[in-house]
Amino acid sequence: MKKKKNIYICLITIIMLTYICLVALLYCSESSDSNATIQTFGDALWYSLVTLTTVGYGDLIPVTPLGHMVGLIFLLSSAGIMVTLLGGVVSFVTNEGLPLFMLGLQRHKNWYYFADCGVESNTLAANIHKEDPDALIIYGEKKGSQGETPNYPCLYLSISPNRIVAKKKNTGTKCKVFLMKENDIGVNSRAVNLHELPVEVYARTTNGQDKLSGNINFFHSYECCARQYWRSKPLCRHENTIVIIGFGNYGNSILERAILTNVLSIEQHVAYHIFGGVGNFLTVHPHLNQLFSLNKESLTGDSLIFHEDTWEENHSLLERADRIIICVDDEQNGWSIFWILNKYYKLSGRIDLRSSRKAPGVSFFGTNEDIYTPQQIIRTELNQAAVTINEIFRRSVSYPTLSWNELDDLHRQSKIAAADHLLMKTRILLDDETITKLTPSTVKRAYDRYCITKTSNSIRETYRKLDHMRWLRFYIFYNWNYGCVRNDAKREHPMLCEYENLTPEQRLERDAAWELMGNISLELDPGTS
Repeated sequence: MKKKKNIYICLITIIMLTYICLVALLYCSESSDSNATIQTFGDALWYSLVTLTTVGYGDLIPVTPLGHMVGLIFLLSSAGIMVTLLGGVVSFVTNEGLPLFMLGLQRHKNWYYFADCGVESNTLAANIHKEDPDALIIYGEKKGSQGETPNYPCLYLSISPNRIVAKKKNTGTKCKVFLMKENDIGVNSRAVNLHELPVEVYARTTNGQDKLSGNINFFHSYECCARQYWRSKPLCRHENTIVIIGFGNYGNSILERAILTNVLSIEQHVAYHIFGGVGNFLTVHPHLNQLFSLNKESLTGDSLIFHEDTWEENHSLLERADRIIICVDDEQNGWSIFWILNKYYKLSGRIDLRSSRKAPGVSFFGTNEDIYTPQQIIRTELNQAAVTINEIFRRSVSYPTLSWNELDDLHRQSKIAAADHLLMKTRILLDDETITKLTPSTVKRAYDRYCITKTSNSIRETYRKLDHMRWLRFYIFYNWNYGCVRNDAKREHPMLCEYENLTPEQRLERDAAWELMGNISLELDPGTS
């Protein structure tokens, strides 16, 4: 790049010297003739400019043979200069010149840089623009000839994030960079050295990791979909038979969040029937048989049943299912399954269909508009309760503890699982299954109810057992085992046992998750000082 710049400088220098020499030659040849109108160096310069720009006022003309020759050179050069100037203007307007110029004028705005302009990027950008009127959307590639023009202002700049950041000049908020293609951070050349730039990076991944280092944040679109699903359509007490059709990326995440979140009664016996192959799920989570009945329905606890046959062959199961979740990765195939079930099967339960687009008259979930939002990707609200739980815990102990940004992925997920169960705790305490959204007022009412009912020893023991069930599920899912003392390196914990085997002191620890609701209701309330 430096060598190329030096060549340009040398070329410009040669052109300017040649031009000055020609003007000087014109002046010398014309000033020696008393009849010439060009008598000064300024006259020669004026004549050259008028001729080169093709204006041609005619007020000054060369009269000597040498002057005619220089004038002819200027005349012939004028066409090339005008074409070059016109081409430069067109290039400036249609390529990067004008967008870069416009970018420099908007340094005070909040910049959001997308490495590509696909469907997911467009959806997130549109949602960002709705929520942030001071947003400037920047796409890191040229606008394609296909596709609709976005209904929000944006710039298309096929340049690296480094140049974008250089234009920002540390003015205003940090630029946010989004890599919306799966695992793009490992293959996209524009992801190189992003960790060294003063930007916040959000990269889509399939491994579920939440944080890499420093400014690199991951988001898992399948996990976002699953969390959004169980929040908007939580499990109800009457639902004992759940059918999951499709056990790819979405199905795995749906089942994972169900295992970690769906604890609503110590007597529950929910059977999850999974169609789509077990894959390596049980290999990765080999201790699930300690908490679940595998491949056989239980009337005393939850079951995980992975079917080797197809869902089409299980008419009686589908007809008695309380809920059927269609979450195959191939969305078109999912719609086909939906229509077949509605057309040929006598169903008594609900059908929830994963769809990237809204569909009237259909119980759908996982639309792009719901998944690719600032709350889901930047986690401004999705993990708010989890962050709050961690901060309350830090303030309640005398020894040093880690902030949210310092936590490793396991401990973040632990706080997230506890926060996601807050909705279930609220529904349990208020005995209201219509609640699908946590608000400060509902959490406060739930906490007040807890304070009243915990005076009963039997009810308080039930609360403790419920949270211990949820807590056990998390650690068993992440392959922890019982140990006499806690050892994070070996993944051992002394409370990984049945509730009845806990000591009185250990049982008291289960109260903390319920007592936290009082502080959480205050801190979730934006009006609280």
